[in-house]
Amino acid sequence: MSNRTFTMIKPDAFEKGYTGAILEKIEKAGFRIVSMKKTKLSAEKAGEFYAIHKERPFYGELVEFMSSGPIVAAILEKGNAVEDFRTLIGATNPANAAEGTIRKLYAESVGKNAIHGSDSDANAAIEGSFFFSGMEQW
Repeated sequence: MSNRTFTMIKPDAFEKGYTGAILEKIEKAGFRIVSMKKTKLSAEKAGEFYAIHKERPFYGELVEFMSSGPIVAAILEKGNAVEDFRTLIGATNPANAAEGTIRKLYAESVGKNAIHGSDSDANAAIEGSFFFSGMEQW
């Protein structure tokens, strides 16, 4: 089990001005921001990041959405980081997310769900390294 995870505030939440509130919620939940940057994914880079979903029917829409505007990528640190962060962000569908979770508060739909959180320690390392060179030491 790692004490680091990866997150990405998605274009919908960034565009609506929720970045500050989301980061505050993350920090208040006990996560330390190790690295963070604002960037914009090209369609090619978004496709690379979500390559695991390439055969899924929503892949093209996902790539288009994720390259539609700025995102904020971050490496977070806390004991039990991946699991605790997944609890903090809530279910992918905001209608099913628990009260007080990031997606319940800031997401509008399954497709525009405000934030990404790694689903395993292995994926956290892969995803974090995708955005932050030199972060291979997990």
